[in-house]
Amino acid sequence: MSIKHENLLKKLQKSGLSDKEAFIYVALLELGGAYPSKIAEYTGLNRSTVYMLLTQMSVKGIVNEIEKKNKQFYQLESPTKLVRYAKSKMSIIQDEIENAQRILPDLEGLLGTADKPKITYYEGIEGVLDIYATHINVSKAYEMLAWANVREVEDLLPKNFFQDYIKTKNHKGITSRGIFPSNPIDKTFVERAYSDVREHVLPNVRFIDETLFPYKSEITIYGEKNVSIINLGKEKLTGVIIEDETIHGLMKMIFELSWNSRAIENNTKGE
Repeated sequence: MSIKHENLLKKLQKSGLSDKEAFIYVALLELGGAYPSKIAEYTGLNRSTVYMLLTQMSVKGIVNEIEKKNKQFYQLESPTKLVRYAKSKMSIIQDEIENAQRILPDLEGLLGTADKPKITYYEGIEGVLDIYATHINVSKAYEMLAWANVREVEDLLPKNFFQDYIKTKNHKGITSRGIFPSNPIDKTFVERAYSDVREHVLPNVRFIDETLFPYKSEITIYGEKNVSIINLGKEKLTGVIIEDETIHGLMKMIFELSWNSRAIENNTKGE
């Protein structure tokens, strides 16, 4: 490419012309008009591409074509045509914006009533604490169901936050059933953490062989339609909340299958 006015080229590319159209515009300016073959040579663009772009630019009114020696010769129209073209694009865009604004209420209404899950992503310790806060931010009592690795949870959560979490469960009468890995820390969790709560709020816990199911995560089924999934690995501390009645119901059925599985060690409350 032998374009000389590179600064002008950049300005044209910001004025509504594509990069290649701007090349051709500057080439025509510097050559004072040219045949397509010369423009292709001057810009380094493929000849078929040059023909196509010249046709488009002619339609836009910024170049014109005349016949010379039985060939099509191209030259620039008045620069005011370029301004006129830019204004016409702006007018079209403005019409599109106005049309989009007109249908916005309809689109929002349709999206608002769409029957699809709401999924919210969380990251880092603050995000995970926000997830736990939603477990207890409820207006009425319910039964919480969870697969949890309590050893990882206790190591991760601030002690005061965890204590307040259990106190709020007790105050709101949130009962729970949990499936934990079978290890000494998880087996003594209820006795240690729920020593001051009402009897009926004590979690009902069963255990699973952690050598067969070594999960470092937590799935909690809670409220009327929520499921939270948390990766408890400190290097990948993330989580999501899914709000959907169908998924909530499905996860409850899967939990019951797990709860009654032969792989589960049956235990009484607090053991």
